[in-house]
Amino acid sequence: MRVRYSREAISDLRRVREFIEEKNPQAAQRVATLLLKGINQLKSFPGLGTEVHLAFDPEVIRDLVVGNYIVRYLIGSEEIYVLRVWHHRENRL
Repeated sequence: MRVRYSREAISDLRRVREFIEEKNPQAAQRVATLLLKGINQLKSFPGLGTEVHLAFDPEVIRDLVVGNYIVRYLIGSEEIYVLRVWHHRENRL
């Protein structure tokens, strides 16, 4: 499987990195690496995350916890589509 990212997910990843980078560039790099490693695990284990029970199809919409972050993704037939990325304390609306 391959991984694709929505525009929102790309924006989320940039926002997270920029926010952390203001205070600690090394921590920003560590978080970015951690998130990408977690997301890349989905290539081999697409069902790794937990079902999002309020989603239209909880079987294919899942949340993966990576450190203090939540990665929401959709499992497709040939790809993983990363929808959003949030810090666990953020408002997800």
